[in-house]
Amino acid sequence: MKVMAGLVEPDRGTRIVPSGTRVGYMEQEPDLSAFETLGDFAASMLAEDEKYRVEMVAEGLKFRPDAPVATASGGERRRAALAKLLAEAPELMLLDEPTNHLDIQAIGWLEEELRDTRTAYVLISHDRAFLRHLTRATLWIDRGQVRRLERGFEGFEDWREQVWAEEDEARHKLDRKIKAEAKWAVEGISARRKRNQGRVRALADLRAERAGQIRRQGTAAMELDSGTTSGKRVIEATGLEKRFGDKTIVSDFDLRVLRGDRVAFVGPNGVGKTTLLKMLTGEIAPDAGTVKLGTNLEMAVFDQARATLDFNMTLWDGLVNDPDMRVSGRSDQVMVRGVPKHVVAYLKDFLFDESQARAPIGSLSGGERARLLLARIMARPSNLLILDEPTNDLDVETLDLLQDILGEYDGTVLLVSHDRDFIDRVATTTIAMEGDGRATVYAGGWTDYQTQRALSAAEAAKPADKPAAKKSDPAPEAPKDAPKKAGLSFTEKHRLEALPGVIEKLEFEIGKLTELLADPGLFTREPVKFQKASAMLIERQGSLAKAEEEWLALEEKAAG
Repeated sequence: MKVMAGLVEPDRGTRIVPSGTRVGYMEQEPDLSAFETLGDFAASMLAEDEKYRVEMVAEGLKFRPDAPVATASGGERRRAALAKLLAEAPELMLLDEPTNHLDIQAIGWLEEELRDTRTAYVLISHDRAFLRHLTRATLWIDRGQVRRLERGFEGFEDWREQVWAEEDEARHKLDRKIKAEAKWAVEGISARRKRNQGRVRALADLRAERAGQIRRQGTAAMELDSGTTSGKRVIEATGLEKRFGDKTIVSDFDLRVLRGDRVAFVGPNGVGKTTLLKMLTGEIAPDAGTVKLGTNLEMAVFDQARATLDFNMTLWDGLVNDPDMRVSGRSDQVMVRGVPKHVVAYLKDFLFDESQARAPIGSLSGGERARLLLARIMARPSNLLILDEPTNDLDVETLDLLQDILGEYDGTVLLVSHDRDFIDRVATTTIAMEGDGRATVYAGGWTDYQTQRALSAAEAAKPADKPAAKKSDPAPEAPKDAPKKAGLSFTEKHRLEALPGVIEKLEFEIGKLTELLADPGLFTREPVKFQKASAMLIERQGSLAKAEEEWLALEEKAAG
């Protein structure tokens, strides 16, 4: 992507950008050190009369342009980098992990912006839901080769498996050919005085080709040991309340977590998800209410700040100095689920090279730090996993593996995440924190939560039955000097003209979704697709009802 942006020169080949085409690049870790505020950074390339664009984008991304750079969090810096790119409005946008450290609301806003824009863009992301919703083509970079699929991420995994299957078949044929040629080279000597030197050279070429093939990188050899079985009741919270000054985190919150539950916490950044998590595990005391923890709990924590990692230590020292992994009298082994294992061998299980063992933890990428933290918590037995933003920086293959491991884990999982796809695949319960102390418990994952919330909203929006007016009560006459109703404003007139098209589009989408859901086998065959289509249908029906009401109100006002 940096080559596309013109920041890195290729060793070979040509980068061609048509005259007048501007390319904008949002990097993962932008350098904001030269700026006092996030707004200064976001507006740094804009003319004075264009700086209002930053304010417009900041409203959608929910970030404060006047926030000091020195105290800005990773999420705030990411929002500022996005605001800078969107405000500059280049003809091509290059976005490197744009959703990392963003909450679900900001991701949803960005998704809508990119879906509606006519600007071309290229994304690097491990957020599968984000990629599925937005992409029309896929570039797959694998072992130095770039392949292109003229379909979005929805078709990537099937395509990848097909490519790998064809590759394995070709490798198997090459191995058989080498074996046959080697047998001829050895056994044919006794039958003739001179070997066919061309055939011998061809065998050497075959062996060189086979040796030059780069093996696919495997997935991390992750494994969880649930240890001793906890009691059936893991957490019982009753009447929890917590405030920080004027800010209410939760109010009158009840929750029961049973053994084997997978509970996801969702909501905007700063709403208090981690605080509630720490109250439920006993790390923070509530202002009111009680938390009772079950018996035989063995807890393992994955913290989003990676605070348990000492960035000055090497990977080797970071493992052998961990009290839960230390092997008495040995400086080259760690205890992994009760069995001693060499440090380098365990690091290789998590895709680290031997050369990285003596490197400082601070030199690792975000994904490598996440894998190292997973290595530490998976080395010890546990029956209660606390995962605070575990999906940040992890690649798709590691996410898939983590999801499978959690599916087979006998213990209980409490999860904070903004990855909608991961929540859908893992969670059995979702707790939505929406601010002002509101925390609502929903059954299922993210899509289930959205469906139930939409149903509740539709139910609440139904008009109450009005009592019929008495025939004997004549309608009051308007005073003769009553002013005439004002006509439509320019904005209302424009909206009235646009609404028929909006209504027609919604009716078309509702028809398509209804047709899809009419398939009786869809729920059994593709349950996630069924849930998403159901949620979309409810949302479109609600939008149609609102659009029709708005059109009727404007028509009446125009006629009045």
